[in-house]
Amino acid sequence: MTLGLPAAIRTCLFDLDGVITDTASVHAAVWKEAFDAFLRRRDGEELRPFDADSDYRDFVDGRPRADGVRCFLASRGIDLPDGSPDDPPGLDTVHGLGRWKTNLFQARISSQGAEVYRDTLAYLTAARDRGLLTAVVTSSANCREVLRAARAETLFDAWIDGVVAANRGLRGKPHPDTFLAAARDLGQSPAECAVFEDAQAGMDAGRSGHFGWVVGVDRTGQADALYAHGADVVVKDLTELSGTAERRHRA
Repeated sequence: MTLGLPAAIRTCLFDLDGVITDTASVHAAVWKEAFDAFLRRRDGEELRPFDADSDYRDFVDGRPRADGVRCFLASRGIDLPDGSPDDPPGLDTVHGLGRWKTNLFQARISSQGAEVYRDTLAYLTAARDRGLLTAVVTSSANCREVLRAARAETLFDAWIDGVVAANRGLRGKPHPDTFLAAARDLGQSPAECAVFEDAQAGMDAGRSGHFGWVVGVDRTGQADALYAHGADVVVKDLTELSGTAERRHRA
């Protein structure tokens, strides 16, 4: 497989949900379950349900869990107290609502497992065969469990997930901090790294971090938005990077 990357790229930094694993739809579904239950309890007949496509994409996708809760609720004019990271599931705080969603997600993964996208698995294997370093960079606190369930945890030289980000005090996407941390952990400059993301927040992080190449993985029909947020190239799956995909360079 041809990697289709600039010659200067020595490291590939991959988002998890929607890029490595087919779990973005699971996240969207359980966010909808958690948010809709909260909105029904709060608004009753005035409920405008969480949209698992547009609301997930615009307010939640790619962001740390608490930031996603705040962004979506702000879009509805709702301001909840943050509470504590130890808040129990379902408490009407940012962390309580986030914990509820996490429990729903973990239960779904435990019962259904997680699937790795075959195109990404092939691309990861080809990149490592050519001596490139690989890292997973995600806001998910369930990263290791998901990749262990998918039998893909041995494919990465570095991990920056939600747990690591919290321990190091790293800001989540759309800030570039987590991607920059992965590059540092691998001894690479941003210019030597390619970012692989499916979320608009991830594109923003790649652009603001001045990474050498930003690949938008468009599995949901949002190519124009990914380009607008900083992608150098957008592909439907990573096999297209072999040379057939249209490329647009950042100015």
